[in-house]
Amino acid sequence: MKYVAERGIAPLWEAKTGHYVTLLAKAVAILGGLVLVTIGLITVVSIIGRELLILGLGPIPGDFEIVEMGCAFAIFSFLPWCQLKSGHAAVDIFANFLGNRFNAFLTLLWDVVMAFASAVLFWRLFVGMTEKQSYEETTLILQIPLWVGYAAGISVMSVLLITCLYSVWRSINQLASVERNDR
Repeated sequence: MKYVAERGIAPLWEAKTGHYVTLLAKAVAILGGLVLVTIGLITVVSIIGRELLILGLGPIPGDFEIVEMGCAFAIFSFLPWCQLKSGHAAVDIFANFLGNRFNAFLTLLWDVVMAFASAVLFWRLFVGMTEKQSYEETTLILQIPLWVGYAAGISVMSVLLITCLYSVWRSINQLASVERNDR
């Protein structure tokens, strides 16, 4: 109760929410890693099959289609974890000299920018998915509907959007904490 009296209830909610957002981001990153390993194995098996045509083997049909969709999914899968851990590229040459308040403000600013960018990506993926559904486009060899890849991207992009919104909340609380401590 002393914690609540000193800091308020918001940091407790942030911590609980952060726990669930962390679990979600970690699960998606692990899933992305498993997809990446799987497409690596598909590539190896397909290459070995190409080299063993004499024995009646061959490449996996549509391997490049699977690799293409899998890589896009894997890349999107790692973004929520990167955002949560503040792992995006940063240039801190001058920021270290400007104090905690300014750095907290910069963190908030970039979290807001990332949230906006992820919302735009989510929106455009959704628009792209609906267009692919209406045209009934498929991949060339496996005839996989293209909207399926977009749907997978949207599912992971929604996790990124949730993570970005949480990061904004966390940054607001961090900035408020710096403000309280500077008084």
